[in-house]
Amino acid sequence: MTAITAPAALLEPARPSLVRLTAVELRKMIDTRSSRWLLIIISLVAVAMMPVVLFAVPKQDQTLLEFFTASQVGVSILLPILGILAVTTEWSQRTALTTFTLVPERPRILAAKLIAGSVLGALFACVGLAVALIARTVGELMGRSDGSWSLSPGRFGVTVLLAVVMLFMGIAFGTLFMNSPLAIVLFLVLPIVWSTLGGMISKLKGPAGWLDTNLTLTALTEPGITGEEWARAGTSLAVWMLLPLVIGTIRLIKREVK
Repeated sequence: MTAITAPAALLEPARPSLVRLTAVELRKMIDTRSSRWLLIIISLVAVAMMPVVLFAVPKQDQTLLEFFTASQVGVSILLPILGILAVTTEWSQRTALTTFTLVPERPRILAAKLIAGSVLGALFACVGLAVALIARTVGELMGRSDGSWSLSPGRFGVTVLLAVVMLFMGIAFGTLFMNSPLAIVLFLVLPIVWSTLGGMISKLKGPAGWLDTNLTLTALTEPGITGEEWARAGTSLAVWMLLPLVIGTIRLIKREVK
C-alpha cells in the first residue's frame, strides 16, 4: 500500500515576508482611533507653527530651515507616543494572541514595527518640508519673510533621523513597560527629571551633557556637527533607546500571552 503524503504547503503555511509584516504593522499604526487622532494633531501642530514663525520671528530670520524646524515640533513630542501605542495596544486590546499566533517569531513582529516606524518618521519629515515650503512662499508673498530658501540634504537627513529615533524611543519604552499610561508618563517625565537634576546638581552636569537627549539631540540640528556631538548623541540613545529596547525585547519574547 502506498502512503499518501500531504503537500508541504498544507503542512506548513507560507511564512509571511518582513515586507508584508511591515505593511500590516504600518496599517495598525494608523488604523485605530487614537493613532488617527495623534497623526491629525501632529499635522495640525505643523500647520499651526507656521503663523508663529511668520509673526514672531524677525523677517530676516524667517528662512526655509526655520519653518522646517518649527514644523517638527509635533513630531518630536507626539510621534513617540504613537510608537508606544504601537506596542502596548497589542496587550491592552488583546490582539497579541492573534498577532503572535499567526507569527510566533516575536522579534520579527518587533522588527516590522521598527521599520514601519521608520516609514512614518520619514513621511512626517516630508510633510513638514511641504508645509514649510508653503509657509515660506506665503511669507514671501506677504512681504514678511526675507530669509534664505536653502535647506541642505544633510540637514533634511538629520531631521528624518531624529524623527525615526524619537519613534524608536517610543517603541522601546512601550516594549519595556507594555502598559500605555505607564510608558507614556515615564517617557515624558524621565527626561525632564534628568534635565532638571543635571541643571541643579553640579556633579551631574558632566554626565548630563552625555545622557540628556534634550541637549545631545538638539546639537545635531546645529550647523557644523562635530564628532564629539555625534558621540554624545550615540551615548544618550544607547541609554534611552537601545537599552530599553533590548530589555523590552527579552520581556516580549518571554511574556505569556493570555
